[in-house]
Amino acid sequence: MGVKRLTLAASTAFFAMSSAAFANKPTDGGYWLQDAATPVMIELTKLHNFVFWIITGITLFVTVLMAYIMFRFSEKRNPVPSKTTHNTMIEVVWTIVPIVILLVMVVPSMKLLYLQDALPETEMTIKVTGNTWNWEYSYPDFEDQVESYISNPLEKEDAGDLYLLKTDAALVVPVDTKIKVLITSSNNLHAFAVPAFGVKMDAVPGRINETWFEVLPGKEGTYFGQCSEICGVNHYKMPIEVEVVSKDAFKRWVANGGAFTKSAALGGGSVTAAQK
Repeated sequence: MGVKRLTLAASTAFFAMSSAAFANKPTDGGYWLQDAATPVMIELTKLHNFVFWIITGITLFVTVLMAYIMFRFSEKRNPVPSKTTHNTMIEVVWTIVPIVILLVMVVPSMKLLYLQDALPETEMTIKVTGNTWNWEYSYPDFEDQVESYISNPLEKEDAGDLYLLKTDAALVVPVDTKIKVLITSSNNLHAFAVPAFGVKMDAVPGRINETWFEVLPGKEGTYFGQCSEICGVNHYKMPIEVEVVSKDAFKRWVANGGAFTKSAALGGGSVTAAQK
């Protein structure tokens, strides 16, 4: 078991060295969403920005309207208030306009829900199991070559600034590949979430949920997520680290039993070359 853990750690370190520049992680004082790495997250970002401007417009309109009402109809400027109780035009407008706004938002929302929920023809499958408290990854398509393995968080002295994000064994996936993710739990509720992928799916004991992602070309690198379901005392120690590598590097990783030894990594001439 110790040898397996060592080789997995070596694999993670190898990929991290060659892709650190592309790391996508939360930053102190950061705003907005993480950079999108998948088609789903691109559409999520578009919808988020679209709805944001609608909300901003509504908020400004209501703020200006309330300010005008308070100014125009104050007791000083309007000592004799109107006793009008109904206005047909206003009632029609404030009924129709919200309906139109909702219809404008529902079209892209339904398209996005379909994109997320309807799995395309995928090229490989990964199984993710939530444990108490860590993640287990397995590759059903390569079960004869890659054993399932546990991903645990690194302690603060080893993780540094990436504490509660960095793990001792990342989930390794190829770029530009449609990947089905089967998600379940061995005990209690968890949630597998990677913001840059637009992926967030509950891990439910006794049930397998599925989702998918495809990291776009040129987006190789390290991505981070966390369990997004309050699952117990060590909920905060369930980070998700994903290493996205080239297709050739992934094939070599699988052929090597799911781990890059130093000699295998340098077989292509250099660590960087092996990643390409």
